[in-house]
Amino acid sequence: MHSFMRCVTVALALVFVAGGAHAQQKYPTKSIRLIVPFVPGGGTDIVSRALAQKMSETLGQSVIVDNRPGAAGTIGAEIAVRSNPDGYTLIMVSTSYAGASALYQLPYDPVNDITPIIQVGQSAFVVVLNPSVPIKSIKELVAYAKANPGKLNYGSTGTGGITHLATELFELTAGTKMTHVPYKGTGAALTDLLGGQIQLLFGSLPSTVPQVKAGLLRGLAVTTPKRVSALPDMPTVMEAGVPYELIIWYGIWGPKGLPKDIVSLWNREANRIIRLPETRARYEKEGLEPAGGPSEQFREVIRKDIAKLREVVKKANVKTIQ
Repeated sequence: MHSFMRCVTVALALVFVAGGAHAQQKYPTKSIRLIVPFVPGGGTDIVSRALAQKMSETLGQSVIVDNRPGAAGTIGAEIAVRSNPDGYTLIMVSTSYAGASALYQLPYDPVNDITPIIQVGQSAFVVVLNPSVPIKSIKELVAYAKANPGKLNYGSTGTGGITHLATELFELTAGTKMTHVPYKGTGAALTDLLGGQIQLLFGSLPSTVPQVKAGLLRGLAVTTPKRVSALPDMPTVMEAGVPYELIIWYGIWGPKGLPKDIVSLWNREANRIIRLPETRARYEKEGLEPAGGPSEQFREVIRKDIAKLREVVKKANVKTIQ
């Protein structure tokens, strides 16, 4: 009898183990939520929807984009951090995540309380001026700003936002002093830049390239280490003589403790998808270049930019209300 019961117990254990392994192999068995911590229509949203469509086809389950805007993206990020580490809630973030992490006291560790999956792509800011300003290069911009402290007005998408921190980093690096004019979004800042109410903006490629090509704005340089395909003749800020760089990146992470096999699956398939001709074409319209690479490489990108922007917040004494 004891021998029989022992056999039954072993058999049940084997069934349980096999069943568990089979369940793991089945991931995903339901739809997956991909949080976007901003409103629909922005860069993070566009990047997310392009990838979600292809991942849905690959995984055989819907990847649903869930917009959760607010508090510079920290509301969506906290939802993702607090979610079950089962692969059914992930988040797409941008460089704004590093900016918000540098600025706010968060109830979680933005580097160690997450599981990085992949850096999807990267883009640049473009330093653009109203054409009425008699400045034609970064060298001339630095010289003018130093000779006329506070005279140049630059716009941003809000105090403490990534465009504000990007410009403050430039000022700290170049030793200039300009006047910050915060707006509630890129559209409002661009309108006033075109109208001459402000003179300068560190703008995203999608919002500024058409204006530069039409001659409505003067582009001086891009902020990436290398030139960008959308503006191949435009130098980088570093080429122009200022040791400055800041990349706009987009990437996916999940909560801490996400199973390695799920991370590997998403990393492998996302690496493949971002290199498909149709995905590349869609991203290129947004001035985005595929990035990819291993998951832990993305953690280092996040870590590095949070550290860099924390220094900016401290040295420039940037303060905002959360």
